[in-house]
Amino acid sequence: MAKKLILVIGAPGSGKSTDSELLAKRHTEDITTISVGDLLRDEIKRGTGVGKIAEKYVATGDNVPGQVVVYEIFGLISNAPKDIVLIDGFPRSIDQMKELGDELFYSKDIDLVSVIEIRITRETARKRVLSDNASDEEVKRFEHKMDVYTNLIEEIENYYSEENLLTVVDGEQGIEDIVSQIDEYLKTQVHLFT
Repeated sequence: MAKKLILVIGAPGSGKSTDSELLAKRHTEDITTISVGDLLRDEIKRGTGVGKIAEKYVATGDNVPGQVVVYEIFGLISNAPKDIVLIDGFPRSIDQMKELGDELFYSKDIDLVSVIEIRITRETARKRVLSDNASDEEVKRFEHKMDVYTNLIEEIENYYSEENLLTVVDGEQGIEDIVSQIDEYLKTQVHLFT
């Protein structure tokens, strides 16, 4: 049976990792969750080949090239203990999206069933990510990450909309409301749970 893949995307501070973890906790029998951010941080910490390449991009707030991470992600999906795999924080760029699309096209073992965007304003992202005493460097890195995200998200939205895969959730709501809305969508529209 093919694994069913759900992607959760959103700006820095959108809560995509927290929302994904809470959704997986609601469906422990069905869902495995993978955080691409955690994956890359672990690779960097361990000093792997992927980590060394990723570190240069992460340090500046730029996106890691698709070919660097897609192979790793596919390995994790294939070895996931559950049939539904929820990945948060991917894709973050057009390059990553295309690389993922190419791999999915040739894969008979993984079906992309939904892309969920947790949408928040730039102001909300700023409040959630930066503390009141954030340094100039932290502010600069945040603004760069937001610019990168903002410049790419429309094309990513359009691509997945054309594939009838995208749904947008208001990330300004409370966490439980967001998770409940995603849960209901996956139950009624994607028919993942009974």
